[in-house]
Amino acid sequence: MIQPKPVRLLEGTHVYLRPFNVEDAEIYFQLLFQAETRRLTGTQHSFTLEQIRRYAEAKGQDPTQVLLLIALKENDEVIGDIALQDIHPINRSANIRIMIASEKHQGKGYGTEAMKLMLEYGFGILNLHRIELNVFPFNPRAIHVYEKLGFKKEGVQREVLFYNHAWHDSVLMSMLAHEYRVKYQQTK
Repeated sequence: MIQPKPVRLLEGTHVYLRPFNVEDAEIYFQLLFQAETRRLTGTQHSFTLEQIRRYAEAKGQDPTQVLLLIALKENDEVIGDIALQDIHPINRSANIRIMIASEKHQGKGYGTEAMKLMLEYGFGILNLHRIELNVFPFNPRAIHVYEKLGFKKEGVQREVLFYNHAWHDSVLMSMLAHEYRVKYQQTK
C-alpha cells in the first residue's frame, strides 16, 4: 500500500507545518522524551502513548488551539511541533510555543522558519492582534531567536518553574500585528 504524502498546511523553504493527527501519537511520544528539550521547555510531566492519543484527539476539537507538527521538506521527518494556543477571539490574542526535539535539528534555522510560518498564519489568517510567548532565561539561544524575529521583552515572571531542584524565572515576550507587518510584509 502506498503511503499518501502528508498534508502541508504551511510551507517554507526547508520545513513545512502539518496537522497533528492521532496516527502521529507514536512519533510525538518519542519527541517528548528528549532530555535537553524537556529541560529547555520546562516539561515536567511524563506521558503514556494513550495520553498522547487522547491529547491529539482533544486538540483537533479545540477551537482555541492550532497544533501543528514541524517536518523537514526533504524527507518528511517530523522534528518538532508548534502551537498557537489560548486563542482569544475578542481580544485577538494567542500564546505561541515551539519545540524542536532533537539537538541534531537545533541551531539550523528550522525553528525560526517554523515560527515565521506560524506568525504569518496567526497575524494574516487568524487576524490576531497580539502573540505572546514565555521563555526561560536558561535558554539564551531561544531568546536571541525570538528577539531576531521581532518579539519584545515585556517582563519577568519570578520563580514560576521548579525544575531540577531549583526555581527559575520566565521571560514574557510579545509581538503585535503592526510590528509584524512592518518587519515582514512585502508589497504585493
